[in-house]
Parts: sequence; structure tokens; C-alpha cells
Amino acid sequence: MKNKIEQKRKEYDLTQRELALRVNITETQIRNIEKNRSIPRVDIAMKIAKELKSTVEEIFNYD
Repeated sequence: MKNKIEQKRKEYDLTQRELALRVNITETQIRNIEKNRSIPRVDIAMKIAKELKSTVEEIFNYD
């Protein structure tokens, strides 16, 4: 699954740590999701999308 987390995060001038704190997960988890090493649970994907003022569909590509 590809995603646009890093791109959107940088648009809002957020660090991985800041985004992680906002969605209540670790910085390592954000890094792994950004690098496509792990897939977030649905609830986490929704929180990430909300913090990045996007929809889950805009952030994550489920190909």
C-alpha cells in the first residue's frame, strides 16, 4: 500500500514526531507507515487522514 503521508505532513510543516503525538502512536510507527513497511489499522489511518486534513482515500492507495 502506497501513501502520501510524508508529502501531506510536510505541507503542514509537521515532523513525524508531531504527527505521531497527534494520533497517539510512536514516531517509529509513523516512519514505518510512511516507508510502506507497515499498514496502519483503520482507526489509525482515519486519525492520520484527519490530522492531515484529508480523507483516507486521498492519503492511502490500496493497490
